[in-house]
Amino acid sequence: MIDSMGKLRRTHGCGDVTEPGLHVVVGGFVQYIRNKNKVIFIVLRDRSGEVQLVFNDMTDRAIFEKAASCKNEYVLLVKGTSIIRQDINPNMKTGKIEIIAEDLRILAKAEPTPFTIMDATNAGEDLRLKYRYLDLRRPSLQKNLLMRHKIAKCAREYFYEAGFVEIETPMMMKSTPEGARDYLIPSRVHPGEFYALPQSPQIYKQLLMVAGLERYIQIARCFRDEDLRADRQPEFTQIDLEMSFVDVEDILDLTEGFVKKLMHDVLGREISLPLPRLSYADAMNRYGSDKPDTRFAMELQDVSELVKDSAFSVFSGAIQSGGSVRCIVAKDAAKILSRKEIDKLSDFVRGIGAKGLAFIRWAEEKPTCAFAKFFTEEQMQELFTAIGCEKGDVALFIADKNKIVLPVLGALRLEVAKKLGIIPEDQLNFLWITQFPFFEWDEESQTWLAMHHPFTMPEDSCLQYLESDPGKVTAKAYDLVLNGIELSSGSMRITDYELQEKMFRALGLTEEEIQAKFGFLVEAYHYGAPPHGGLGIGLDRLSMLLCKAESLRDVIAFPKVKDASELMSQCPSPVEKANLDVLGIMIKPKEE
Repeated sequence: MIDSMGKLRRTHGCGDVTEPGLHVVVGGFVQYIRNKNKVIFIVLRDRSGEVQLVFNDMTDRAIFEKAASCKNEYVLLVKGTSIIRQDINPNMKTGKIEIIAEDLRILAKAEPTPFTIMDATNAGEDLRLKYRYLDLRRPSLQKNLLMRHKIAKCAREYFYEAGFVEIETPMMMKSTPEGARDYLIPSRVHPGEFYALPQSPQIYKQLLMVAGLERYIQIARCFRDEDLRADRQPEFTQIDLEMSFVDVEDILDLTEGFVKKLMHDVLGREISLPLPRLSYADAMNRYGSDKPDTRFAMELQDVSELVKDSAFSVFSGAIQSGGSVRCIVAKDAAKILSRKEIDKLSDFVRGIGAKGLAFIRWAEEKPTCAFAKFFTEEQMQELFTAIGCEKGDVALFIADKNKIVLPVLGALRLEVAKKLGIIPEDQLNFLWITQFPFFEWDEESQTWLAMHHPFTMPEDSCLQYLESDPGKVTAKAYDLVLNGIELSSGSMRITDYELQEKMFRALGLTEEEIQAKFGFLVEAYHYGAPPHGGLGIGLDRLSMLLCKAESLRDVIAFPKVKDASELMSQCPSPVEKANLDVLGIMIKPKEE
């Protein structure tokens, strides 16, 4: 406890002193102080927890006066002996004991903090992010970061045991856009040329398979210059994998083994394998989402056949235009979903692309339904029976093209479930989504784009449609979803250079563009490539879900806010003209 230089050396974490009779030295930050004149109580906090220190009439007078001078967030080292507390605190891990102090060292003093360092702080997020180093002292955020550490540790242990090799891929690479914007790095040595920060290690990890490394893992930092929301950051981390001589089933089985170990080791929970699977088409038709939350029912129902000949033009017109009419039924929701609440839901769906919302609200003996006048009583009864709508229920309908109906109704399903409070908080529903469309049509550019990325292997049965009918092509791709959040995305990769070039051409790339952007990858395939595939598991999102955090910012040490800035260090920030001159860069003035 005291070394040869007479210095105190910490022996225990504050939260680890749980037994009486221990001679300890603890260190940490002052959480709070109670000075009773003859007795001073100091609660000391470190990463492991809190412990109460006692300075009384048996304490050396100089030590007692030093304790009296302490304030919140001072950094202390205290030597003492643990004893049983008279007033047990059940809310503290160390609540049965306290430490009778014998020696005290003030290692650092602290000015009054801009907000109280405790979980129940009422400080706004912007203030807390400005002083993030103080915010991170709060036990809840420290717990989140420790959980994140455990997840990463578990991943390394599992995949090392499975024969994976951890390899770092470059952070400065060639700009090869994959559907989101690159962060560019100007080169001083090559004026006018740029590196890009990686959106993913995709190409490099495939080249590692060509190189014969067979099984690769990396806790990879990735960057995307895109608009932010609660589950997005401009820089993020993924557990990145690639493996050779495998097919889809091998990858899914291996990943499921990791998920099972993770849930056991980190949360102490057991899950059953294999995990359920849904095709992309089934997920969209049943839930209106390719990342459905299956913790509750309320599945989408297609009533197009029942209403296609009705006089209600909103329904019949949508079907005649090649669309559909679909609904969800909220059971026992009529009391909560008042007409006023349904009006709010109407505004909600209009805000995400729908033209409107039709409804049946069965609160009284007879249901309220604005479109009932276009149907006979028999037709309405047939509709009630088909969708399972009974007294007390609310049915909500969307009519339009499927590309609008499905995602809008899927979003409405989640919104209604939140209003009704029917989503089980402690349930973990994992789900594989498979058989994704290879291409998706982009209205803005009027071209087909790769839904995952252009290196994804199409299903063998679909190769014949690559050029003639791209909409029919499905991919050997798979996403892992947890409670409606996409955790992982992956696929088998194309390894035949002729097929890869054909795929690039199907995406509208010219020979010159293929050579300029991906020439080195296509050339590598000329020298033999084993079948391989992989995936990336979002470490940030996984941590957010397992910590039950509301935002990624709660599981990242120094996050960015919505405008991609960091409030603490005030970045991004201007640089001096001399630095720009070296790079040959001139800033274009902002237009007023």
